[in-house]
Amino acid sequence: MHRLVHAMSAPPANATFHARTTVNGVAAICDPLGGLYLTESGTLVVSDLHLEKGSAFARRGMMLPPYDTLATLRILEAVIARHNPRTVISLGDNFHDRTGSAAMPETFRQMIAAMARGRDWIWINGNHDPDGAWGLPGASMDELRHAGLVFRHEPSSIDAEGEVAGHLHPSATVRRRERSVRRACFATDGKRLLMPAFGVTTGGLDLRHRAMSGLFDRGKLVAHMLGRDRIYSVRYDNLIR
Repeated sequence: MHRLVHAMSAPPANATFHARTTVNGVAAICDPLGGLYLTESGTLVVSDLHLEKGSAFARRGMMLPPYDTLATLRILEAVIARHNPRTVISLGDNFHDRTGSAAMPETFRQMIAAMARGRDWIWINGNHDPDGAWGLPGASMDELRHAGLVFRHEPSSIDAEGEVAGHLHPSATVRRRERSVRRACFATDGKRLLMPAFGVTTGGLDLRHRAMSGLFDRGKLVAHMLGRDRIYSVRYDNLIR
């Protein structure tokens, strides 16, 4: 939820400290706003936007703050402005349910159209939005092989090499000044990378959770944790047990 607090005013570009990494030999930058930028191909990757989550809950009679879509799109605008990518890939659960893209207000459609103008835009289908993005720029697909990597929503149990995936919303916890600090993170062992959830009202799953079991070589695993304006890179062995 800390992303929601700062969402309406993204930090200036000169205040940002990225972390550099490689995935299957492909150079990448972990941005503290939650995007992965592949420098050679000019590709920006985001995951789990969960747009229109508030409206999806409202349809079920549960009230959330109604600002999630605007706040998430403002952060997306900021990370796109920072890197000016040629291609944007959104790794599934782009919308919180099947009707999210069709029901999204026109104002938000125009924001996405402006961001997509002059770029290739790929919507990877997720478990929340398996039918793709309706009436928006770009193409929807279940999986994409691009720039030497494979992009999908859910991590594969058999095809880890060069995989960039979302779905699990990885987070990590460290001790700082006598207290525990938990943050969303990019998680990678150099072979595969799991993306942090980009949506401002999304939760996180700790890297030590059983759902993460077997996905990484833990001896090589690094959590690139999102701070307000920088990335903190911590080896798995140094995380709180």
